[in-house]
Order: sequence, then C-alpha cells, then structure tokens
Amino acid sequence: MNSRARLYKGERLEKEKMKKKMKKKMSAFLAAVMIFSVLSGCGKKETKSGQSENVDHREKTELAFDNYGRKITVQGVPKKVLTLGPNCTELFCALGLEKYVIGDSLNNHSRGALPQYKETYDKIPELNHSSATRESVETSGADFIYGIDWEFGEEGLDVDELEQFGITTYMNSASTPDEMYQEIRDLGEIFCIEDKAEAYVKEQKTRISAVKDQAANRKPVNVLVYDSGNDGIFTCGGNNFETLLIELAGGKNIFDDQTKKQWITVSYEEAIAREPDVILIHDYDSPSVKEKIDEIKNNAVLSQLECVKKERFATIELESVLPGDRMAYTIEKLAGDFHEFS
Repeated sequence: MNSRARLYKGERLEKEKMKKKMKKKMSAFLAAVMIFSVLSGCGKKETKSGQSENVDHREKTELAFDNYGRKITVQGVPKKVLTLGPNCTELFCALGLEKYVIGDSLNNHSRGALPQYKETYDKIPELNHSSATRESVETSGADFIYGIDWEFGEEGLDVDELEQFGITTYMNSASTPDEMYQEIRDLGEIFCIEDKAEAYVKEQKTRISAVKDQAANRKPVNVLVYDSGNDGIFTCGGNNFETLLIELAGGKNIFDDQTKKQWITVSYEEAIAREPDVILIHDYDSPSVKEKIDEIKNNAVLSQLECVKKERFATIELESVLPGDRMAYTIEKLAGDFHEFS
C-alpha cells in the first residue's frame, strides 16, 4: 500500500470514528430529552391566537404522591373532578381549574364564594348540598376527588372502595400553611399548572408575612372559637388549622393545649376559667350569627364573661378557617378584628 492509500485509509477510519462519537452523543441527547419530557409531565404549545395553552403529555405517565401517609397515583390529567367541601371548590376556582369540576358538596357549610370567584363557583353543579353520599359519588362518573377529610372515614366515604370505581382521592387534610402549600403544588403538578400554583403560594406567603410582621409587637388576644353550643361549646383544638390562622393574625386559641382532636366540646365553666378577650363565631348555614350571639348572652354561665358584657364578638365564615385558598384573606380579616379588641 503506497503512502497516499495509507493516508486515505487513515482519514476514512478517523471520519468513521468521529461519526460513531457523534452518533453516541446524539443518542444520549435524545434519551435525555425523552426522560425530561416524561418527568416534566406538562408542556406548552402556541395556539393560532398566539396564546399558550397547557398540553397534557402525561396520558401514559403516572405521578405518585404522599397524601398524608397514604400513597396515591394519578394517571394523566383527571377529566372529571368532585370537590367535596366549599374550601376545596373555591381553591379550584382560584387556580382556574373549575372547568374540570362536575360536582361539589358541603355548601351547607358555606356563606358563598369570595366575590372574585362567585361567578365561576356558582356555575359548578351541586352533587350534594351537605355531605356527599356513596351513591352520588360512585354514580357521578368522576375519576378524581379533592375533598376535605371530614367526608371520609367510618361514617363517610371509603377511599379504597372509590378506587374500585376508578376514582382517585386526594384528601384535603392540611393542619399547617406549609401542608396547604404542598397541596396546592401537588394540584399544580396533577393539572399541569405548576407555575400558576407556585405563584399563588408565593402571593399567599407575601400577604401572610406582612400581617405577621404587624402583629409581632402586639400582645396576643385570647380567643374563644364558638362553632356551636348546646351541652357545652363545640370549638377547635390546638392541632386544628384554624388555631394556626388565629396565631398568625395575632391571637391565641384558649384551647390550643387540647391536641388530641381537631374539634372538641368543652364546658361553659372551662371556657370562663380561661378568660377569653374575644369570642370568634363561625358563620354558616344555621343557626345564624345573631342566634348564636343570643345563645351566648342568654347562657347563665357565658353571660358572666367580660367579653360578652362588652360584646366583643368577631365572626368568620366557616369555609374561611378551613385549609384552602383563603389563608391570607382570613389572617388579614382576623388581624383587623383582634386589633380592634386589643
């Protein structure tokens, strides 16, 4: 073989080596792109109008979540959703997800949506006015539930049974703002609106931080939460979401040391002994706030409280103290009420 032939053969071998290297690099790049597409779950495309819209790339992708110790998986983006609880329904409206909702429940515990969500909220069909029934849920055609934990358990819906009907359940059970933020982020991932969910979390944090800073130099107001009162007072315990909202607003739940249950019944005498500065009354279906105030004033024991004599009553819609979209709204409102009585 002459020198020119050897040179040509050498150049050809070198080119083949380069091609193989490029081929390997390209394969690795394409594999990385495919992995990223699967992991990211959601993407965007441009419509003819120039607006971007979310596109589901997850029809064959399964997402896994830890829902307060219960592992759940979601295949693709849910198409038919039940929101069980006014706080859950309004959160879907706040995140722009109302188009997925085919039914809701527990509107008997609501005084209506916030003004900015009222129009969209009122268009959502009502599955049940009070608690959702097994029959209505199982025959609804839903494939996903986002519902407050009240609706499940021994006297409510069975999540394992619902799975047999092809319904995945994500339980709304936050007891801290951070847990609620995680629920919002999970919903963002499930419905391909991660950026919107994160922006909502950021906005809530900013507003809450501003109130917390203002309340930092004030003496906490002792608060008795009054949901109802028959044989004692039905109120919230220390591990209830409402207790944290009260604290962030500059108050202190006088029963925050009761942590075995979120909701407890206490005696009238025990309430008096803890000397509340203000009574926070839950406003929902019935009895009305006026009727509850009359109950308190006419009660032989509670009427002895100084805050009752001075009519230091504050009110809050029940759905506003449940974990959901109203965290900042509620803390701002309570902070204003507590400041008035401090």
